Amino acid sequence: MAQPVLAGVDGSAESLAAAQWAAREAVRRDRPLRLLHARSPYPRGGGGGSASAARRHLARRLLREAEDRIRATCPDVRLFDEQVEGPATEALVEAARQAELLVLGSRGLSAFTGFLLGSVSRGVVARTTRPVVLVRAGGEAADGHLTPSDGPPAARTGRRDVVLGLDVTEPCDEVVGFAFEAARSRGARLRVVHAWRAPGTLGPGPGGTGPVDGAHRAEEWLGFLSAVLRVWRDKYPDVRVVETVAEGRPGIVLVKAASGAGLLVVGHRTPGRPPVRRAGPVTHAVVHRADCAVAVVPHT
Repeated sequence: MAQPVLAGVDGSAESLAAAQWAAREAVRRDRPLRLLHARSPYPRGGGGGSASAARRHLARRLLREAEDRIRATCPDVRLFDEQVEGPATEALVEAARQAELLVLGSRGLSAFTGFLLGSVSRGVVARTTRPVVLVRAGGEAADGHLTPSDGPPAARTGRRDVVLGLDVTEPCDEVVGFAFEAARSRGARLRVVHAWRAPGTLGPGPGGTGPVDGAHRAEEWLGFLSAVLRVWRDKYPDVRVVETVAEGRPGIVLVKAASGAGLLVVGHRTPGRPPVRRAGPVTHAVVHRADCAVAVVPHT
């Protein structure tokens, strides 16, 4: 069977939004959707069989609620579900090994299921080797068409942009390819953004020192960005690409660029062992502040 799109379900509004987002993505990719609920073991082994049965019953109810919502909005998706016992982070990281993509709510609310203040989402992003999409409650509609109140349709497609945050000094095929494929499958415009920082207030000038020409630096960075994307434009001729460079901190620049977008794509470098327990500063910033779904694509 083809690798599924995997969604973690804990009953929170965020996880339900993530499950619906995952269903639409599964249909776009022609993949099945797998819903997973991780039951936390009863503290200190207490509670007995009745407590275990209660946790299984609650898990079944949470999964059924997610399924009902998905069937109402995405009836064509091929859907199956599973509940497992164990810490949620470990269960999701392990399940993601056999998935094409993992989708989670960007925040959680239930101590019973372990999704506390996004701790599971943060842990999974830091440890998994598979792409993770984080979805906010209320933001699932942003994955679809623009509404009349949004103004002129982006790129005349009526679809919200896919935004890619790209460091042109270290471009990564996995991250760029994910963004181009996301834009292609949605019929959306791809806006590629590189954030640059001036090395200082003074730099080489006609007399050896002088003010740094910000416009000239931006033009140079734009040239680098165009060169990096040239091969991808050839590979995806149907994707309209807009290239943007902006001076500032990458996290701030990307959050601003992603305002009103359908999806923001960023990379996450996976170091060697031992694994880190948190995402990098740019990923951390966009996950907490972007108003759209955020795809975090790991790379070496």
